Amino acid sequence: MFCLLLPTAFSSPASASIAGVADSTALQTLQATPVQEEAEKYISRYLRQYHFRKLPVNDSLSREVLARYLDELDQSRSYFLQEDIDDFRRKYADSIDDQFLAGSAEAGFAVYNRFLEQARKKLDYSLTLLDTAGFDFSRTESYELNRDEGLWPAGMEELYDLWRKEVKYQLLNLQHSGEAPDSAVQVLRKRYTNRLSILQQQNAEDAFRIYANVLTTSFDPHTNYLSPMDFENFQIDMSRSLEGIGAKLQLENEYTVVNEVIPGGPAFKDGTLKKGDRIIGVGQGKSGPIQDIVGWRINDVVHLIRGNKGSMVRLRVLPVSQGGQGPPRIISIVRDEVTLEEQAAKKSLIEKNGARIGVVTLPAFYLDFEGQKQNKPDFKSTSRDVARIIEELKAEGIDGLILDLRNNGGGALDEAVKLTGLFIPEGPVVQIRNSQGGRMVLADEDPSVLYDGPLVVLVNRFSASASEIFAAAIQDYGRGIVIGGRTFGKGTVQSIMSIKRPFNFFYKNEDLGQLKLTVAKFYRISGESTQHLGVTPDFAFPSVIDSEVVGEDTYPSSLPWDKIAPADYQSLSFMENAGVEALRQDFIAGLATDSLYAEYIGELTKLKEFRKRQAVSLNSEEFGNEMEAINESEEAREEGDPDLLLQHSAAVAAGMASTWPVRSAGVVQ
Repeated sequence: MFCLLLPTAFSSPASASIAGVADSTALQTLQATPVQEEAEKYISRYLRQYHFRKLPVNDSLSREVLARYLDELDQSRSYFLQEDIDDFRRKYADSIDDQFLAGSAEAGFAVYNRFLEQARKKLDYSLTLLDTAGFDFSRTESYELNRDEGLWPAGMEELYDLWRKEVKYQLLNLQHSGEAPDSAVQVLRKRYTNRLSILQQQNAEDAFRIYANVLTTSFDPHTNYLSPMDFENFQIDMSRSLEGIGAKLQLENEYTVVNEVIPGGPAFKDGTLKKGDRIIGVGQGKSGPIQDIVGWRINDVVHLIRGNKGSMVRLRVLPVSQGGQGPPRIISIVRDEVTLEEQAAKKSLIEKNGARIGVVTLPAFYLDFEGQKQNKPDFKSTSRDVARIIEELKAEGIDGLILDLRNNGGGALDEAVKLTGLFIPEGPVVQIRNSQGGRMVLADEDPSVLYDGPLVVLVNRFSASASEIFAAAIQDYGRGIVIGGRTFGKGTVQSIMSIKRPFNFFYKNEDLGQLKLTVAKFYRISGESTQHLGVTPDFAFPSVIDSEVVGEDTYPSSLPWDKIAPADYQSLSFMENAGVEALRQDFIAGLATDSLYAEYIGELTKLKEFRKRQAVSLNSEEFGNEMEAINESEEAREEGDPDLLLQHSAAVAAGMASTWPVRSAGVVQ
């Protein structure tokens, strides 16, 4: 381990006084354009008329929007002072609702302008620290990691000290990720300078985008406003990013965050990049320098990651599994295109306890809509591909079947219904209720059953939407056993609406943007919603995925779980003789005697303890020891995990096969 000690000792926050901070060019005061204010009127109207949640626009909503906006801009409590917060609350806590209805964004722009002013001060001060302040890395002090529940600083001296510790923390992170001391300083200098440049380029579009989405996500987390420019970028830039690594990206504060890993794409097949990971650096080829991208605009990041098929890109990532706090990791991905063929279901065989268990891995619920529309005989679809695979596995003499839906974020709803139909006689699969209370039931109308043998469904926290519908139906019908972790809990339906002015003689029919609205909810055939709570597995298996940061219930504005009348269905008798409780005890006993599982739990326990950290040492030796221990734990867990869940689930399927009812002509007797 090493430490960096610059020539000048740093004694207190005041020693690098604000008087010595470089004064960057003054920022312009932003204000909403007439078009944006008009768009806000339509956003308000559409939310009240069409959103599933009939949320009253009143002072209560006003206070919630303000709190959410402050968290969005300054979750770490490192920009605003407490006096700023008091001023915002006094002026806007009870007036944002009135402004919203009137089409005024005054509150949003006033808060944003103050944020830009403080952000500039922070960056100027941080650059001054790099130029003039020596950091004593042998000193015993700590940096508070989770400040989202704390108070804002009472004065500038407290804020300066917080900024100093943040710079020191970032230097240590870079040093212990392989950067030489001088290089770490240069990386931070470039990062801060780049962010200052971006601040100078901020315009009304940037402010309105953030404020409008705070308003919409106050109704629920999946309701968003897309300005005309955003929608165009969404269609062009974001879709093109799929030609690179196969991931959708979004900007959260100054970080580029992985919003979705596309099934079948390079990142998905590599398996190392996860939803929620923060990308902080990008390098080209096997040895090109990694460019720091913290604070970059999302379009610039996408452009950097995108590249020719077959070329390599290296990403420096803060893993979501470590709460975005751990040491960065380098992930190398060979760029490629994403095709339906690469998303397709795949099969494998496992020999377990004298039984042959077929495994179908399904990364998404896909459908070639164009091929189906043109009546092509070989168009790709989930249900067709899985049906073919099951026939092949049956011909190979399987005794049980595992359908692996881990990390399957959903897709075509009709395919989830058709897939369920392969395992049950005709009957309802999912219910949908709109905001007016109208109910629609989607059902399998084919009485035939393709596979009637032992069935296990694997799920985890990233199994969402259509995956949850399928798993819930299998569970409600008593058709199979669901094993893994509680699913994501996304049980809502969205629709995109264009916001356009009605025709008027005095102005043109101008496009004011798009609004993605939550308009309905999914319900199980039992009547219970899949929203918020997801699907609870029959047999639980601990996961490395952090349920505190991943899942519908982690969003403060997520719609609640509720229940409606059950659909007209009858539970099947497939599981009656399967001895479910005995299988559960065998599953638990098998885990208890598995030495690899014991090691996995040990490493997982260490990881959970790491996530609970409230502060990190700014002493170089202590910091390095902690980062080294985390890296070793992460590597040991990954190298020592031969998919334990799959192996133990195969044992469950084998146990089911030993007690399964006699089958004749494909029908359970």
